[in-house]
Amino acid sequence: MALPGCSLLPGSKADDANGAATANGGPGADSGSTQPESAFDIVVQSENDALRALVQKHNNLQRYRVISDLDATELKRLTALTEDDVRGLLATQGYFNPDITVSTRTDDDGRTAVVINMKPGERTHVTDVDIRFSGDIASSVEAAGQRREITDGWTLKQGRTFTQDTWSEAKNNALRQLVSRRYAKGRIGSSRADVDAAGASASVAIELDSGPPYHLGPATVRGAERYPAELPERLSWLQPGDVYDQKELIDAQQRLAGSGYYDSAWINIDPDGDPAAVPVRYVVTEAKQKKLKLGVGFSTDSGLRTTAEHRNNTFWGTSWRSDTTLQVETKEPLAQVEFTSLPHASGWSNAVLARYMRQDDGLLNTLSKTGKIGIIKTRKKYDRNLYLQFDHALVTGSGGAAVPDALLGDGAAVSLHYAWTGRYFDSMVMPTRGYGLKVDVGGGMTLIGKKYPFARLTGRWLGLLPVGKGGSRLQFNAEGGFIVANGQARLPGSYMFRTGGDTTVRGYGYREIGIPLGNDIVGPGRYMELGSLEWQRPVLQERFPGMLEHILFIDVGSVSNHTSDFNAHWGVGTGVRAITPVGPMELDLAYGLKNRDLRLHLNVGFTF
Repeated sequence: MALPGCSLLPGSKADDANGAATANGGPGADSGSTQPESAFDIVVQSENDALRALVQKHNNLQRYRVISDLDATELKRLTALTEDDVRGLLATQGYFNPDITVSTRTDDDGRTAVVINMKPGERTHVTDVDIRFSGDIASSVEAAGQRREITDGWTLKQGRTFTQDTWSEAKNNALRQLVSRRYAKGRIGSSRADVDAAGASASVAIELDSGPPYHLGPATVRGAERYPAELPERLSWLQPGDVYDQKELIDAQQRLAGSGYYDSAWINIDPDGDPAAVPVRYVVTEAKQKKLKLGVGFSTDSGLRTTAEHRNNTFWGTSWRSDTTLQVETKEPLAQVEFTSLPHASGWSNAVLARYMRQDDGLLNTLSKTGKIGIIKTRKKYDRNLYLQFDHALVTGSGGAAVPDALLGDGAAVSLHYAWTGRYFDSMVMPTRGYGLKVDVGGGMTLIGKKYPFARLTGRWLGLLPVGKGGSRLQFNAEGGFIVANGQARLPGSYMFRTGGDTTVRGYGYREIGIPLGNDIVGPGRYMELGSLEWQRPVLQERFPGMLEHILFIDVGSVSNHTSDFNAHWGVGTGVRAITPVGPMELDLAYGLKNRDLRLHLNVGFTF
């Protein structure tokens, strides 16, 4: 039995029967509706409950039950057609060799009943799959991965039940994979399903015709009024010559909508254009020039936090953007303003930042002033930043008493830095696999007292590795930094290291890990090492699918002034994580092995 194209011949009437039964309000309709008395009954007999319900609801006889003047001759004609109708219905479920008998009877009360007795037989399974390619994809070296993905992703594999739905689903999925990347006008060249009803087997074949490959060409923009017309293309990161990729276009739309310059964006191509340089169309709805955002937050490190953020996309009538932030909290209040230019054609933007911040750990207050000027470039997988930084830190006792020890981080410096961040996660909101890497290398000169040169390097690696089944994974985190400088150099505390708290070493207080200086005072150090291992596994999936996870973790960290003084602070614990649209919200209970303290930690969101 050959079944060409996208439909199965034996099941072609089933869809009509389903639609007609519902449309005419017959016995297959909602039981709550008012129906006229039926002219005859339909009795379906089968040991398979699912098939009995299917045939009872969707057989063609249902539409004629409301005809009150149906005579015996017409009913006999309809019952003669019922066997083929039922055979087609069973074929949609993979039963191509059923034993069906249709008869009529008259019950004691004089009512006529049509009795359908069926034995579905053995269900048909796929025994052979033949996937072929034509067009550019058949021989293109660049498309080898796409060919493999389509073949590996074929859903109607050998051994699977053959039905009309599984056949259509497999073809649609293959076509979707074909046109999603490189081949915008790909199509199904031919398809065939050969069913051996007696042997309950089916062989399927499909040819996918890719047509020519598509590459992005010139861009046109609609809706640009407040902001330059070239801005959407620069913010989208799409470049002429890029291979057409639907996912990349969708990601670009999201970047534009999240950039602050646009409330919405739509990007598509003209498939009838030149495949070598297909026109790209941007349709944008621009955001207002100014925006004020107020927020309230909480963390166990800093307690209650309120923020006010003001954005002006055309600061003083220029093309520069200003972002002003005021954050009020107990531990780390700050005021900050940042100016950023529109990205140039190269992708780089100019940036200037000024920040005033206070950090209070309960014993020491560190008042820091920071200024930065540099250039930044952001792409999907990485960020690059080259900047000149000035820092000044003034450290006092929590009650205002002077603490003259320069080891506390009382100092100033200017330095030049290059920073690189790579993100290779499957999601930047709630990743389940992948890794990220950060490196910041810089050097400069202290400015208070005798001037000394120094060098500073920091780095972080975070990896996520799925283990077993059910979505469990391991998370590895390693972070470190060091400063090379004369021992008398007055480095500002903001350049040096202290750690402990919600996102570093759980089981310890905020910035509790540092250099012990007596009288419970902890100062910053020149070396820092952090590490953690975390097991994350979904829980209560039947009741709350995709919403809750349980975690077990081990954290360790050390801050010192010499590599030989490594002093490990271990923390162990467990927690729960709620998966939200803005990222994970995590509540942890941790025990610090060194301070013998039990602490609760709350952290919201994923950042890298």
